[in-house]
Amino acid sequence: MTLQHIEQPAIIGRHGSGTNLGAEVLRLGGRAIVRFLSRYGVLVGFLALWQVASSVGWVNAAVLPPLDMIVAALWKGLAGGSLLGDIAISLQRAGFAFAAAVAVAIPLGLFMGQVRAVETALDPILQVFRQTSALALYPVFILLLGLGEASKIFVIFWATLFPLLLNTISGVKEVDPKLLEMARVYGATRLTIFRRVVLPGAVPSIFVGLRLSATTALLLLIASEMIGANKGIGFQVMNAQYNFQIPLMFAAIVILAGLGLIANQALVSLQRRLCRWSNPAN
Repeated sequence: MTLQHIEQPAIIGRHGSGTNLGAEVLRLGGRAIVRFLSRYGVLVGFLALWQVASSVGWVNAAVLPPLDMIVAALWKGLAGGSLLGDIAISLQRAGFAFAAAVAVAIPLGLFMGQVRAVETALDPILQVFRQTSALALYPVFILLLGLGEASKIFVIFWATLFPLLLNTISGVKEVDPKLLEMARVYGATRLTIFRRVVLPGAVPSIFVGLRLSATTALLLLIASEMIGANKGIGFQVMNAQYNFQIPLMFAAIVILAGLGLIANQALVSLQRRLCRWSNPAN
């Protein structure tokens, strides 16, 4: 047997290994593409249809501009800094109102969920206020607080308060009674039961309320900035519409959608970290 015959299987083996590696890469890439399209395929198709319809004239490009014009307006606004100030002011308003709602709704909800007499006394008035639209009360807030920052922040606070409050109360009530009874049997104090049983059991429901409230805060932010404001993303939407700067208007809307997605994803990530015990996948 010659040296050439000895080396030949090794060479063939190396070629076969490279082929298998290439096939594995293609297989993994195909799976990734399939997963991406299964999740985002409809969105990608919608955006592609939007771009084509505006570009070829199926729809009026002055009313529904192509996506490349919207992206160009968005980049110009962000790179030039004209939109950055509006984003900062809007985040300040929504963030302050959201933080105030959290500071009020969660402690009050935990208290009402545990003390039946307090819930019975406060539930009727809370239901009346909850069923009254915050936008319908906005003129009242303007009369009481003026057209400044106070009325804008308060209407956002008012709208975000109730989803978080009601979900907190619901989370406390949904704690397994058997866990409470077991804690009492083992001699746990009321404070220990609250810290070790009630609060952890209510956290998933509280995060549902936080996500609903964050979405509501952004919705009310737009409405509040469209009345008596000269700064903010909501003001930019209305101002661009009045001046017929439609790409800039859509760019501001894209920013609002992005802020909502970021806020929701941040809360989801925080919930996964704090509530690993409630996720079977973990």
